[in-house]
Amino acid sequence: MQLIHYILKHTQLSEQSIENTVTLLNEDCTIPFISRYRKERTGNLDEVEIGSIVKYKTEFEALEKRKTAIIKAVGEQGLLTPELQTRFQNCADLTSLEDLYLPFKKSKKTKAETARKNGLESLAKIIMAQRSDEIEFIASKYLNNQIQNEDEALEGARHIIAEWINERSDIRNQLRNQLERHAILVTKVIKTKKDDEKAQKFRDYFDWNEPLNRCPSHRFLAILRAEKEGFIRVKIEIDEDKALQNIERRIIKSNNACAEQIELAIADSYKRLLFPSLSNELLKTAKENADTDAIKVFSKNLKQLLLGAPLGEKRILAIDPGFRTGCKVVCLDAQGDLKHNETIYPHAPQNDSSGAIKKISSLVDAHKIEAIAIGNGTASRETEQLVKRIHFKNPIEVFVVSEAGASIYSASKIAREEFPNYDVTVRGAVSIGRRLADPLAELVKIDAKSIGVGQYQHDVDQSKLKTSLDTVVESCVNSVGVNINTASVPLLSYVSGIGPKLAENIVTYRNENGAFKNRKDIKKVPRLGGKAFEQGAGFLRIKESENPLDDSAVHPESYPIVEKMAKDKGVPLSEIIRNKTILQSIDLKRYCTDTIGMPTLEDILEELEKPGLDRREKAKVFTFNQNIKQITDLQQGQLLPGIINNITNFGCFVDIGIKESGLIHISNLSDSFVKDVNEHVSLHQQVVVKVLDVDIPRKRIQLALHK
Repeated sequence: MQLIHYILKHTQLSEQSIENTVTLLNEDCTIPFISRYRKERTGNLDEVEIGSIVKYKTEFEALEKRKTAIIKAVGEQGLLTPELQTRFQNCADLTSLEDLYLPFKKSKKTKAETARKNGLESLAKIIMAQRSDEIEFIASKYLNNQIQNEDEALEGARHIIAEWINERSDIRNQLRNQLERHAILVTKVIKTKKDDEKAQKFRDYFDWNEPLNRCPSHRFLAILRAEKEGFIRVKIEIDEDKALQNIERRIIKSNNACAEQIELAIADSYKRLLFPSLSNELLKTAKENADTDAIKVFSKNLKQLLLGAPLGEKRILAIDPGFRTGCKVVCLDAQGDLKHNETIYPHAPQNDSSGAIKKISSLVDAHKIEAIAIGNGTASRETEQLVKRIHFKNPIEVFVVSEAGASIYSASKIAREEFPNYDVTVRGAVSIGRRLADPLAELVKIDAKSIGVGQYQHDVDQSKLKTSLDTVVESCVNSVGVNINTASVPLLSYVSGIGPKLAENIVTYRNENGAFKNRKDIKKVPRLGGKAFEQGAGFLRIKESENPLDDSAVHPESYPIVEKMAKDKGVPLSEIIRNKTILQSIDLKRYCTDTIGMPTLEDILEELEKPGLDRREKAKVFTFNQNIKQITDLQQGQLLPGIINNITNFGCFVDIGIKESGLIHISNLSDSFVKDVNEHVSLHQQVVVKVLDVDIPRKRIQLALHK
């Protein structure tokens, strides 16, 4: 099977689009670059569609690599025939390939191998022929020093038959089908752990069973975590009698003594080989599917978080609140640089609220602060109420900002390099302030798993999670664009074609030579060659450049087209930009070439109308119900303002201004059926919720989305 046909089989994309996209990928082009600047080549595929091609291309390459290894291994055993090689090469998936390879695997010493060494394979063949009713008499001819009697001879022959049965792909596929359709997931609590305090969050699964194919991914991952932590045992059950009967129908063709031996061999093969192997395979597949679902949820949440509303380049006073240790206060300029820091103690035990108010007021005046960011952790509500008591000379917007992952950043190598002379508390407060200004630029510095949006992110395949999240971050960074003269190394490293090393080189060059004046200067960065420039230039912005196109998403390779448009209109290049009247009068068909068609030209025109436009919404102030300070203040039926702070497959969690977040179960999001939570709410969306139930001992709050 060829690569293009493999991808074609798994997608609904055109063959030409797949071929051209694969060619571009093989030329080391990135997904953001291909989707933005090579639309004519791909047939206008978006990032998701190109991502599918990447996925199936990777799968195909792994399959081909495995085929090569298997063919080599069988060849070294001297067992590879042209027919067998063709069968290996024609396998369309790993499962069928591994089933075909199973008889040739060099396994550790097995019961069947021991029986063969004792000369019992021919006896096994006689039994499988099912022509004799004198099988015990025949077995007596196979006695030797290792085989003492007929029963031992027959047992050894059955071990060989059991292995043959296990190696039959038709039997394995039949049992697979039964498992996939009818397997029951069963859990039992480990009695000695039943009263363990840590086990209580898993008590719903102490005695649980349901069809595996109906078990949602979040529940399956929760069950696996409970098993991993030693609180429950998990197993798979199916109708064993039905499974055995299905196998017997395929093998037993007589009603004699041989058939009785085969029946015993089938039972042995099922119990010892087939069921353990295929049930584990099923659980592995279920885990992979659950991982995929969980990673999708995490990726959607991360994208919404990264593309969260920025306040923009404002002078910000940020507060990392606390009680005993005080509140760390920092002042940042419009570029996010730290200008001042100190600690105030407005809360218990010091209770110096008047001193704190004076200090905040004076800092706001001294640094011409335009907005205040308060972390949403310990003492957040109290600090917010304190700040809102202050009468500032000018209007100051006050925002509560998520602290998720801030402690991870503040102790990281990146933070130490940014602020070598400050401790973790200062770094954490700076991160809170910068998150308000630009969530994307700040959150890329933190391991995405630590941001706290998603479900069971530490239980899923970490390699697949990292790949998916890196793809999301790359997509978000390139969709927004990056100011090359202010961006950090972590932010630059996600720009198409750049990567960590070139990002470091860019910042080093910037520090040594000053700001980049135009996109041509980017080529002067050490080791940044033509390919990296091609891939990244369109996503790197240079403000106040001598060429206004440098602060747009128009790629340098398209500059001549725009210059020709301006020339044809008889105006300087600068006058065509943002001039809707001129832009709407341009006949794009005149500028089509063999490589540049209408999709790219339409993108160019849209970009010229609003160059460098940040499509993210602007940050909005939000106020919680000031009368709700802890879970005991909640009452059934209350309507409360809240912010969506996490989305899962089973619902979403809402910050209502107290320590515990409330859950809107998927059934309480709408009066109609909800297939996808993301179709009804988005991360950081401001909502009104109704309190349905409060379980104070378990600290659980059930909410409904108020219409």
